[in-house]
Amino acid sequence: MSVITVTKANFDAIKASDKPVLLDFYADWCGPCRMLAPTVHEIAEERTDIVVGKINVDEEQELAEQFGVFSIPTLVVLKNGQIANQATGVRPKAQILTLIEG
Repeated sequence: MSVITVTKANFDAIKASDKPVLLDFYADWCGPCRMLAPTVHEIAEERTDIVVGKINVDEEQELAEQFGVFSIPTLVVLKNGQIANQATGVRPKAQILTLIEG
């Protein structure tokens, strides 16, 4: 499955997924975000049992505020519409997978 661009318009549908949701809060100008992006895309391609979405904090400030995102990149895992895990900064793939499973 590919990475979904998450906006205010489609957020509720993504949040309602019966699968775990991995959200990557990022900005185009953010170097660490660009470092993390290939890993997030790789997870999206490998794991069909989860939904992977990217939220541009410059374009979706309301969603960033809703999740209390002050530093990027921030990864948030939702399960049943609720925050199950959250981490800030570049993480290796194994740590991201642990966040999802946690």
